[in-house]
Amino acid sequence: MAKGWLKAIADTPEIRSAVDVVGLVDVNPAAAEKLAEEFGLTDAVIGSDLADVLAMTSADLVFDVVIPSARHDVVATALAQGCHVLSEKPMASSIEEGRSLIAQAGAAGKVHAIVQNRRFISGIRRIRRLVESGALGELTAIHCDFFIGAHFGGFREEMDNVLLLDMAIHTFDAARFVADKVPVAVYCHEGNPRGSWYAHGAAANAIFEFSDDVTFTYRGSWCAEGANTSWESQWRIIGTKGTLLWDGADNFQTGVVAGTEGFFRPIEAIDVPQPGDEAQTHGHASVIADFLTAIQTGGTPETVGNDNINSLAMVFAAIESARTRQRVTL
Repeated sequence: MAKGWLKAIADTPEIRSAVDVVGLVDVNPAAAEKLAEEFGLTDAVIGSDLADVLAMTSADLVFDVVIPSARHDVVATALAQGCHVLSEKPMASSIEEGRSLIAQAGAAGKVHAIVQNRRFISGIRRIRRLVESGALGELTAIHCDFFIGAHFGGFREEMDNVLLLDMAIHTFDAARFVADKVPVAVYCHEGNPRGSWYAHGAAANAIFEFSDDVTFTYRGSWCAEGANTSWESQWRIIGTKGTLLWDGADNFQTGVVAGTEGFFRPIEAIDVPQPGDEAQTHGHASVIADFLTAIQTGGTPETVGNDNINSLAMVFAAIESARTRQRVTL
């Protein structure tokens, strides 16, 4: 993931001109040295201790790309040394740690935001604009399917609740953004299907209640071989006037009621609007740009911690529901 972030910086002129990478920190310094060589960061300080590297470089920003269990200490260290922080998701390994980081960012007067790169893509932005337009009527439900057989190796295959904690948060966050509603409660069933190469929780089915009687359902598996969906999930968005289908890639289908007679009412297709701002559709690069703009202008990034914790809460409520086999309120 660090390579992906560095590529986003290198490939985006406005970010490249604003960011000077002065240090790379890794528990395995050889990995950091390899990245430095690959991206031509010949002057970057390499180290295995974040506090030491921050002291040596007087950095202003920390891009936190560590595994979830290390996140709290890394962000806390960076904030304590006066750095703004942009973190990989999830923002914390527990709600308590998430709240702690929000409090520490506030006390330090620094920005802590989360990379929810999958809300910064064209499809999600287009769906949000369609829902906002009212063309589908009042939103009633969002249904998402995610089925991919992903063989990562490494830490993911040893994680507990791997799908919910490491991947489903993308779809949860995107659904919360599209609906523009508050998650209220969830019932979730989690399992590790036969043949799974993950240690725990490679599949999950969740039913969320959002405010204003909107339902969001998620069906997912990271060990479903043979018919991969998009990484963005497949979507069905239902309103009082019609439905939008999105395959998670480039295919949109719409049907809106166009008459008042018949057992099945006649329907017609409608156009899905283009993103309001094309600059918000470039994934990691768009998140980084939004983060930098907030720092430069004194504004608030879209994925700031005190908002993104609502997406994290969806994850941990789903995990708690799966554990207790009961409906859990957020």
